[in-house]
Amino acid sequence: MDSQTNSNPAKKLQLLNRTKNSIQVASEVELATSFVCRSVGLLGRAKLPQGNALWIQGTKFIACNSIHTFFMRFAIDVLFVDRELKVKKVYRNLVPWRMTWPVNSAFSVFELPAGTLQSISVEVGDQLHVGD
Repeated sequence: MDSQTNSNPAKKLQLLNRTKNSIQVASEVELATSFVCRSVGLLGRAKLPQGNALWIQGTKFIACNSIHTFFMRFAIDVLFVDRELKVKKVYRNLVPWRMTWPVNSAFSVFELPAGTLQSISVEVGDQLHVGD
């Protein structure tokens, strides 16, 4: 996945929970791989549409093991995962103006619309998969 960028709209990726019989967590995953895209994240957006997710990936040198919601206008659900996409921490309904503590062994994070994880079961230890 490292070779893909945010500028490739033709390829739609989805997020699946393999532990729960490949149930779909998000039907459209947007990648944030560049420094700018990772830094900006969801800032400036009015909302994240249902079914979508932003995947903020760690880099070779810096893991994404903590996030903030400063200046955001909406709450989000958050999944911190390790390099193999195993869930390390779950946050439901993380409201604006909050910050998470660093999550041990997390490498990247999926940000989802608030309420997504209320209807779709994702737990610490679940194995996720991103693909088309």
